[in-house]
Formats: sequence, structure tokens, C-alpha cells
Amino acid sequence: MNDKYTTPLGERYASKEMQYIFSPDKKFKTWRKLWIALAESEMELGLNVTQEQVDELKANADDINYDVAKAREKEVRHDVMSHVYAYGQQCPNAKGIIHLGATSCYVGDNTDIIIMTEGLKLIRKKLLNVMNELAKFADKYKDLPTLGFTHFQPAQPTTVGKRASLWLMELKLDLDDIDYMISQMVLLGSKGTTGTQASFLELFEGDHEKVKELDKKIAEKMGFDACIPVSGQTYSRKIDTRVLNVLSGIAASAHKFSNDIRLLQHLKEIEEPFEKSQIGSSAMAYKRNPMRSERIASLANYVMTVNVNPAITSSTQWFERTLDDSANKRISVPEAFLATDGILDLYMNVVDGLVVYDKVITKRLMSELPFMATENIMMDAVKAGGDRQELHEKIRQLSMEAGANVKQKGLDNNLLELIANDESFGLSLEDLQKTMDPSKYVGRAPEQVEEFLRDVINPILEENKDELGLSAEINV
Repeated sequence: MNDKYTTPLGERYASKEMQYIFSPDKKFKTWRKLWIALAESEMELGLNVTQEQVDELKANADDINYDVAKAREKEVRHDVMSHVYAYGQQCPNAKGIIHLGATSCYVGDNTDIIIMTEGLKLIRKKLLNVMNELAKFADKYKDLPTLGFTHFQPAQPTTVGKRASLWLMELKLDLDDIDYMISQMVLLGSKGTTGTQASFLELFEGDHEKVKELDKKIAEKMGFDACIPVSGQTYSRKIDTRVLNVLSGIAASAHKFSNDIRLLQHLKEIEEPFEKSQIGSSAMAYKRNPMRSERIASLANYVMTVNVNPAITSSTQWFERTLDDSANKRISVPEAFLATDGILDLYMNVVDGLVVYDKVITKRLMSELPFMATENIMMDAVKAGGDRQELHEKIRQLSMEAGANVKQKGLDNNLLELIANDESFGLSLEDLQKTMDPSKYVGRAPEQVEEFLRDVINPILEENKDELGLSAEINV
């Protein structure tokens, strides 16, 4: 196996569950289920298909004779007809009614919809489990003040839990998108060569109602509510675009999270899990590189760009269909799912093992807090009889002096001492230090986290509690 290319998505990143959803075995077994649904529906609607033939098809549904199909495809160069032939070899009585009235897209496109829907459901399950872990983290650290950043420059304090709620909010939006997309997934059904259902109208001798009922029956047997109302030979490739756009959104959310963790790990405030025997660098033994977060970003970059493929494909389909979609779909759709699956496993693993260094967080916040507290200090000085405009100018000048001490001289922030030494403020150093309680400067951050979890996230998790309890396995 080492002498040919294999995708890293299978070897390193995606789970066994997602790999099976997009496996040949899953595809070809679904083809047979569709042929059974077609034959059984045609029988129920009065065509010359017998129960014995349907039973024969069902008896051989999972026992696929791959060797026969592969040998036949070398002869005829057509994968669908090769599998029709192989199925017919196993079902001699039903051989003549397999694929009756259908085109290749009957099995190909319907299977693609079924597989993408199953893939979306697995992605949804993993997304919910990431949200569950993030909710626990946000709740645990909702009261821990930390320095906030805008433009990655020190800004008003927030809390560690509030920052986590920002990551969680993005995933909630992704969940909304994936739920909507799953609700929109319908089968192609049995539409025929150009989507007119002409072959089926011929089979049912002009009975339009039976042709329409055929679609309904097939959808029901395959676990769907409906078939697409109009199409060419294929379902609109815009559906692939919409599905991959959802995956791209999840990738973007995960990328933002991974960036924040990488920056926080640089600041030594929060670290992703690091195994006891893990090596951070081949040269620098002390290093603890955020490799899992970097891998999330790397895979996310791929997903966010691969979704361009179905957009281009859908825009260039000619009339009722062309075949320039086939090779692209075989690559872009499965790999987007496999990569997103890998991203969510990594996301789950990182959140579950995040290490918070609260003393480092507090130390950094306290080094900047005097600057943040100047408004409160000024108000206290005004209450003591000071002039607001005069004090504003003085505190501006003293802030510049303290900033220069930090940046140019490498000294500690001495703004409080400078203010205490200025008689116009009328405040002692002890008075000023009383204002240095970080919890006074985080606004409603703890309450926002509580309300967000209580009103938005926890109801979602409770509604989907049967989906929770996953743990992520990371291969490398």
C-alpha cells in the first residue's frame, strides 16, 4: 500500500464512520436498495413485476459480487450497467426488471443525495458534541476576567467564558444552517433521460398519476419526504453547492476558534492539550506547538476553497445535463465531508482538553487594568471635588508617561503611582488600588454567558441529548 497515493483524509484525519458513508460499499449497496425500491413501487402500481422477483432482489441486496461488476466494467466502460449485470447474475428471475425505465442518474444521483444527507447528519452530531463541550467550558470560566482585545490590542476586559461563548455562537449559526439544509434534502426520484419522465409515462401507458405516485413511493421507501419537483436528468448541481457552503461555514467557525487558541497559546494563557510523550519541535525540545489547532486551520482552508468546485460545476451544466460534473463531484463532495469530519474531531478534542492558566491571565490583565480604570478613577476624583476637564488632560498625560515606561524602558505599569503623586486627584495609592478589582470592568459578561447558555444553547442540547456523548479519536 506504500507504492501508490492514498488521500491523507482517509489515512490521517477522517473518522471511520464518515469514510464508510462515502465508501464504494455504501454506494453500491444503496444502488441496490434503490433498484429494490423502484421494482417494488412499480409492482405496487401494477407493472409486470412479481413479488418473487422483488424478494430475490432483497435476498441479494448486501451480497455484492464485486468481481463480476469489475470485470464487466472493463468490457462495457459503464459502472451502472456493470452493476445491473452483476446483480442480474445473482437474481436470474429478476434480471429483466432491474433498472426498469430508469437512467444511470436514478441510482447515481439518488445515492449522492442519500449519502450527503447521511454525511450531514453525522456532521450535525459532531457539531452538537463540540457545542456541548464548549458550553461546559464557557460556564466554568464565565466569571474569570481576562484582557479583551480588539485589533489584537488591549481593550476592555471580558471573561474567558464570554470569549468561549463567541465561538459557541458561531457554531449555533452553523447548526441552524445544517438543520435547514437537511430539511431541504429531497431525492431526485425517477425522472428519466431529460427529466420529463417519458419512459415511465410509457411504462404506465399514459397514466400521469401513477408516474407521480412512483416518485412518492420511492421517496418513502428510501426514507425521504419527497422528490425534487422538476429536474433535468440530474438534480440541480446547485444542491451540491448549498451543501458544501454549509460545510464551509463550519470550517470558517472552526478556523476562527483555532486562530484564537493559537494566539492564546502564544500568550501562555490557554493551551490546547499536549500529550506526555508529544514532541513539539524536532530542534527545540521545550516547544509546545499548537499543532491540533494548526491542523484545524489547515483543513478548514481546504474546505473553504473546495466549495468553489460545485459552484463552478453547477454554473456550467448545459441544458438537461452534461458529464463534466462527474469527476469533480467524486472528489470535491466526499473530500469536503471527510475534511469537515476531521475538523470537528479535532475541535472536540481540543476543547475537551483545554488548559487554562488563570494566574497568567490575571497577571496580563492587571498589567493593563490601570489604563482601563482611568474613567472610574477620574469619576472618583471628580466626586472628591476635582475638575473633570482638567483631570482628563492630566490623566491622558500620565497614561502616556506610564505607557512610555512600559514600552521604552521595560518597566512595570506605574500609572497608579503617578496618579497618587498628583495632588489634583486627591486619591491615595491605597484608594486607587481598591479600584483594581477586575470583576468591576467585565460589564455583563458573566450574565451574558448564563443567559446565552440558559436561553439558547441548553435547550438545543437538551432537545438533542441522545446525540451527545461522543469522544473524538485523533489518529496523529
